[in-house]
Amino acid sequence: PDEPTPPRGWRQGVFGVLDIGSTKIMCLIGRGESDGTLRVLGHGWRRSHGVRSGGIVDLRDAEAAIRAAVGQAEDMAERRLDNVYVNLSCGHPESRLFNVRWPVGGREITESDVRRVVTEGRMRAMSEGRSILHTMPLDFSVDETAGVADPRGHLCDQLTSRLHVIDASTTALRNLETVLTRAELKIEELVSAPLASGLAVLDADERELGVTVVDMGGGTTSIAIFGEGQLLHTACLPVGGMHVTRDIAHVLSTSPDSAEWLKTMYGSAELSADDDLDLLPVQLIGDDDNHFVKVSRAKVVSIIRPRIEETLEMVRDRLESAGVGRAADGRVVLTGGASLLDGVGNM
Repeated sequence: PDEPTPPRGWRQGVFGVLDIGSTKIMCLIGRGESDGTLRVLGHGWRRSHGVRSGGIVDLRDAEAAIRAAVGQAEDMAERRLDNVYVNLSCGHPESRLFNVRWPVGGREITESDVRRVVTEGRMRAMSEGRSILHTMPLDFSVDETAGVADPRGHLCDQLTSRLHVIDASTTALRNLETVLTRAELKIEELVSAPLASGLAVLDADERELGVTVVDMGGGTTSIAIFGEGQLLHTACLPVGGMHVTRDIAHVLSTSPDSAEWLKTMYGSAELSADDDLDLLPVQLIGDDDNHFVKVSRAKVVSIIRPRIEETLEMVRDRLESAGVGRAADGRVVLTGGASLLDGVGNM
């Protein structure tokens, strides 16, 4: 039988991946096999410290948490990690589309022409205080023929490409690089969090048909719109499951840990018939360890639902302003910890 073919861009050998989130920091060490499969060699995680809404706010705390997560993965893999691919949600990443034209002069389009179109797009996208993460050609036009997937070898006078550029705050990226350097790690490549989420949860058919992926994390909610096999738009919103936890803690005057427990064990975005009768124990801040008050589950739901509604309204507004038409045609995939709350999918 034929050997399996690795996917395009597949990397063989050992590599590390680091996801610096607002609630937890995760590290994975894997090995890419020649048949396109991934073997996990080690993994580790720690609760986040020094990170807020995906950005570094305390270098020392973030360094310690990163070292702990990476160290756990290294111990399991029995090897040291020097370079990492980093899943990026900090720096207010923005998504923009550009149309770039390049004169060919009637000859055959070469690989060099394609690279020059991409380079021209990157130059046009550059702006002060921003650094480019990804430049992705969505499609090409060869003279008047649009929708050409691979223009190399075609004869034409003018090559046109529609490019999707994702950039982020240079200062935020420098702070990220600083904390990783202090943790004795080098950045192999930065990967936009919405892109990573979409590639993780969608198959090729879904990306071709058109789907919006909404990743509801701890400190951020990311959006990725796919269509015709391409990533068309991304966005990161500074709201997530941690904001729900803080709302519960504030309204009920309880600790963040108690609020997180209430959200995880009993939280919902929808009321059910018996929620008024279902009483939950809540320990108030400053009270004795053995003293609890009773709060109805309906009360907890009434705290959670407005924040989830606000988040989804922000997602809707961003989708309407994305400028990619009906690429996803209403198809949505929810992922991330906050999406696991009962009732979120029905909203």
